[in-house]
Amino acid sequence: RGLFGSAEGGAPGNNDAEFKAHVSYLEIYNERVRDLMELKRPEKKHNLRVREHPVRGPYVENLIKHPVHQLEDIMHLIKIGNKQRTTAATLMNDVSSRSHAIFTINFVCAKFEDGVPCETTSKINLVDLAGSERVDVGFN
Repeated sequence: RGLFGSAEGGAPGNNDAEFKAHVSYLEIYNERVRDLMELKRPEKKHNLRVREHPVRGPYVENLIKHPVHQLEDIMHLIKIGNKQRTTAATLMNDVSSRSHAIFTINFVCAKFEDGVPCETTSKINLVDLAGSERVDVGFN
């Protein structure tokens, strides 16, 4: 809530700042990357390629970026993506995630500083790693 509340209030000392946010959600399972929010063309969501940009670093080609305007948008998209995750039953958990997942929030603030356009970008990666369901012998 704080992220969007700050955006609505504007940047300190600059009411001309524009804020944009978008999110993406991917899964890595059996060494394959897929878009968890691609619902219109399910055949396109499997086997996305990881590429390397010379300046920005690694990225996933053709991963959908959804614009969001409030916290509720993010929560809705997380729920959609979670329903698409690969799960399986284990002895300890009926719906254990079998994959790694990365939910990314990109937040951009565009403004002018001394008459020059300036853009500040923040990127937050929320990572869920598939864990081992094994129990230590001493666990009771």
